[in-house]
Amino acid sequence: MNELAPHLTTLLPKLWRFALRLTRHHEDAEDLVQRTCVRGLERQQQWREGVSPLSWLYSILHSIWLNEIASRRLRVASSLSDDNDDDIDVPDASALNPETSLLCKQIVAAVDELPDAQRVVMLLVAVEGMSYREVSDVLQVPIGTVMSRLSRARLTIGERFSMQAPVEKKSVA
Repeated sequence: MNELAPHLTTLLPKLWRFALRLTRHHEDAEDLVQRTCVRGLERQQQWREGVSPLSWLYSILHSIWLNEIASRRLRVASSLSDDNDDDIDVPDASALNPETSLLCKQIVAAVDELPDAQRVVMLLVAVEGMSYREVSDVLQVPIGTVMSRLSRARLTIGERFSMQAPVEKKSVA
């Protein structure tokens, strides 16, 4: 039988980062990671040989998150609005020049504005470095769906930045 507990310590930072990007709120991310760890430990006998513990936990985390969103939609009193002004951390902005810092913030904002299905795929592939097959397993969708969502996400972000790009004037000498 696979033992999950020894892996949790090393996987927590990645689970936290993914949860934070999904929920966009520190407290919600903490709750999501905690519930993921508890469910993973309770159901570790379901962890299949050959599946990485991180992929398996991402799958659990994503499933819990989807259930939470469905539950929130049923409770009209709760909202998914982003009233919290907590900024999600980008790479150490103090170490970057102002242009690079601004670009990082713009990229994070562009990813955050993607539809949830595209945003999740973008986060797992581009941020977490997972393969298309791993993302397909985590999200329980065909690999073609992963590729399609990622392609649409990249196009959307590319269009956003191409519209913002300044038009260069050609110098006449």
